[in-house]
Amino acid sequence: MARTLYVLYNANGTAFGKLSYGYKKLTSSSAKPVCAACELTHGGIRLDENEAWKMAKTQIEKEGGLEVKQLHRDELGAEVKRFVEQAGEPYPLVISGDADKDLKVVMNKDELGSCGGDAQKFVGMLRDKGVLGSQPSL
Repeated sequence: MARTLYVLYNANGTAFGKLSYGYKKLTSSSAKPVCAACELTHGGIRLDENEAWKMAKTQIEKEGGLEVKQLHRDELGAEVKRFVEQAGEPYPLVISGDADKDLKVVMNKDELGSCGGDAQKFVGMLRDKGVLGSQPSL
């Protein structure tokens, strides 16, 4: 079974969800982002992933042997959704597991926010937590 790293957004993937996120983003303070996962992967209101995240995702997949899945709140499978509800952690967050089994929280909202949208800081935190090896493969 493949291990998966789930990056879970604090937004819905629908058109209305994206508009709602955009409004919240424009009216919130930069010190407290609406969705730290969005900042990490997209750098704000962009619809496409930023280059730093694309490189980090490749690094995570190679170094950790992980499949990276990025999901909005309304895109979660039953097992992931149940786990998040039982964990009681607010979105955004990062979890991992083996094919939706043996799930665990890797980074909560505050830890993810402490990355400040910096993809390499995120990778470093994954190393510190033992999710990735200690040596970069890129």
